[in-house]
Amino acid sequence: VDGHQCVSSPSSGINVGGVFGLQGVKLQAHNTTAHGKVYKNAFHCTSRILVEEGARGLYRGASSSFIGIALESSLFFGTYAQAKQLLQGKSEDSKPQLHVIIPSAACSGALISCILAPTELTKCRMQVQGKEAMYATRYSSPLDCAVKTLQNEGVRGIFRGGLATLFREAIGNAFFFCTYEYSRYWMHNYIDSRRFPDNSHLVVAKDVGIGVMSGGISGMAFWTATLPLDVAKTIIQTDPDPRSSRNPFRVLNMVYRRAGLAGCYAGLGPTLARAFPANAAAIVAWEYSAKILGLRRD
Repeated sequence: VDGHQCVSSPSSGINVGGVFGLQGVKLQAHNTTAHGKVYKNAFHCTSRILVEEGARGLYRGASSSFIGIALESSLFFGTYAQAKQLLQGKSEDSKPQLHVIIPSAACSGALISCILAPTELTKCRMQVQGKEAMYATRYSSPLDCAVKTLQNEGVRGIFRGGLATLFREAIGNAFFFCTYEYSRYWMHNYIDSRRFPDNSHLVVAKDVGIGVMSGGISGMAFWTATLPLDVAKTIIQTDPDPRSSRNPFRVLNMVYRRAGLAGCYAGLGPTLARAFPANAAAIVAWEYSAKILGLRRD
């Protein structure tokens, strides 16, 4: 379900797979049907996976996430930074500007959605496999899933859920970077106004602390704002009927009628539990990479 997921970036918005991602996908795919809830909660979901599929089942489909994350992360931050610098021009004002942040973030999200749509489709289809699998065909690996999807559904099939992914990433990244830029700006202003000692170790601790908090909060903002779109994307990508609707808003309307608001936010717990540490780590890594490379951040 995660950033940059299915919960993946992000991506932020960085989507990270693994155990929490698998829980999110299972909850989204199986707790939004007309038959009611299959899993009571994330812990029930995990225990069922362990009993029925063993420890390997917890990491089903993770390799396709790892492939997507490397490309996604570089494009995610790189596109945002370049678009922001282009729109901001030579302005020396360090205060965040919504008219710069929102289009830069949306542009970044739209670009990475092209990578995320096929990688998340293979991950989701791998992860819904099990004793309760929707698919008669079993996929032995993400590559096998991608090949069979191309054979059976064509190129259009491998990009199934692409519209939902694009909306999720464009909207989610706007929330992510607005939250990140403003929280970072306010925290720096507050701490600097307290005359933070000019000690190199304390400065590093301050920067890391601000990066952790701003990144973690931003990741949670991303998923809180866009999880319903992620639920719709998961349903679209894992529906065995190729003729089913690909309109994320129509699918969400169906989910709301079946399972209410709780269905639209299926998998919220494991998604948020993953979002804070994953995005905190991503932001700290990004900020220090920019500092090492001498790149302008403000």
